Amino acid sequence: MVELSPDQAVLWRWEFVTINETILFTWLVIGIMVFMAWAATRDLSTTPPFSRRQVALETIISYMRNEIREIARRDSDPYLPFSGTLFLFLSLSSILGVVPGYRSPTSSLSTTAALAACVFFAVPIYGILQQGVSDYFRRYIQPTPLMLPFNVIGEISRTVALALRLFGNMMSQTLLVAVLISLAPLFLPVIMDLFGLLIGQVQAYIFAVLATVYIVSASSDEGAGEGEIEEEETEGEMKQEPEGGT
Repeated sequence: MVELSPDQAVLWRWEFVTINETILFTWLVIGIMVFMAWAATRDLSTTPPFSRRQVALETIISYMRNEIREIARRDSDPYLPFSGTLFLFLSLSSILGVVPGYRSPTSSLSTTAALAACVFFAVPIYGILQQGVSDYFRRYIQPTPLMLPFNVIGEISRTVALALRLFGNMMSQTLLVAVLISLAPLFLPVIMDLFGLLIGQVQAYIFAVLATVYIVSASSDEGAGEGEIEEEETEGEMKQEPEGGT
């Protein structure tokens, strides 16, 4: 019998404390991320030659900054720690799928629900930091106070949909691999592993993008992002003008 969810594989239990594969592999992913962050940030240099670790780190950070900037249309630094960590966790969880015996914690509904809950609480936190308490919560009673319950339900349903989207995609991948392995155990597993890596990276990107969109929409004032972009573009054009004028 194939266990589709790592929650079903209990490794250790004592009274009400249970350690299953979901918890174990989540700790493993977090531990690898912490180690990689420590190793990549050792002996950073501001002048060439740069180490390969530093080049790889700066490439990843620059990519995430550019993606967040395209979404937020403003400075990406406030959103980078949260959205970037989400993407790296999901991406690494999928990449480790090539390791025999490993099962991605994102194929568990408890993990995807926890990630969606993080987004749920991050939205008002970023919104309050950007707009203040009164301005942020005022949006829940616009355009009329009668919209308050509908806006609250919308926030909750959006979080649930985010969790179910990721869980459904990862679970369908696991189920498909299990079925195909039972039919052709010699050749298809390699192909499906590669296909699973692609799906995992796409899902990591989509989840991080949606989380960023939700956070930015809750923490932005109308026209604020566009104003910052236009100001920076104007400064860039002024720098490109030849000295001495025309």
